[in-house]
Amino acid sequence: MPVRAPLNLFYEEPDSDRWVPFDRYPRRLARWALRGPKLPSGTMRVYLNLREGLDRLNVPYRVNDYGHIRRNPHELACVVGQPHVLAKIPQETPILFGTSIYNHPSDDPDLLRRRRICRVLVPSPWVERMFSTVWPGGVSVWPSGIDTEFWSPSKRANKDVDVLIYDKVVRHRSRYIRTIVERLRDELGRRRLTVEMLRYGYYREEQLHDLSRRTRAMIYLSHHETQGLAAQQMLASDVPLLAWDRGGLWKDPKYAPHLVRFGPVTSVPYWDERCGMKFKGGGDLLPAFDRFWFGVEAGLYAPREMITENFTLEGQAMAYLSLIDKYAAK
Repeated sequence: MPVRAPLNLFYEEPDSDRWVPFDRYPRRLARWALRGPKLPSGTMRVYLNLREGLDRLNVPYRVNDYGHIRRNPHELACVVGQPHVLAKIPQETPILFGTSIYNHPSDDPDLLRRRRICRVLVPSPWVERMFSTVWPGGVSVWPSGIDTEFWSPSKRANKDVDVLIYDKVVRHRSRYIRTIVERLRDELGRRRLTVEMLRYGYYREEQLHDLSRRTRAMIYLSHHETQGLAAQQMLASDVPLLAWDRGGLWKDPKYAPHLVRFGPVTSVPYWDERCGMKFKGGGDLLPAFDRFWFGVEAGLYAPREMITENFTLEGQAMAYLSLIDKYAAK
């Protein structure tokens, strides 16, 4: 690989004052004392994985060096996220922006006219289609890589969890708990399968990693995903998925349907038959599980192959560099 000048990477989590000026600093210390080190969010995980991929390629970079970019405002700023970082970047600086950006471009429809945005990066094709309705011609797909060394198949001869139910049901929760989760638990109990549950937002990443070593299969319940890192981490661990993929319209209540009407969406934007099976809802849930479980017991799935072919840290870091070469050189 040719020698590159160091990239200028920028990523910060929002951390605003709440009650009085500068109270974010003592609140940050209090959170650390009570909860320990901050856990990576999904958006932070994208940034950390990009850095790890660049490290493996021996590509140099600076991190949040605002002094350097102010002294050299015509160098490219790679603003992985979040949007508030843009205000800290000189107006004349060319920017590669993403993928930790706005939930929807209607939050800043004039961005591409107001700033020197070389390209906006989003995690998957359906998000590209949605964002391109507001930012036509300015959006490209770049999904994060997955650490396939850390997320790897377990050597355990006998796994003690048959099925992990990953619960990311947010909207209309009581309805879907009744029509999907409770029906699933009844069926798994009838089959005398061992079950664990993880609810999104209530677990640490190491818990998912531990379960990736112990479980034979995962049922993935999410309305829609821009990439689905947790699902891909399990797939990299060679754990097949039965995924709830109801499709339909994007249903973020902040935007839809009063501001945005877009579809179809998906809960598994990167998928092939090696990953497992999908179902639409309560109507086809039990027949789908029956076919899925037959495949699990017969060893018909090879989900890790899909991830290692498409989502290694090195491969996605190379894809990121290719986007820089394609769009930032203009």
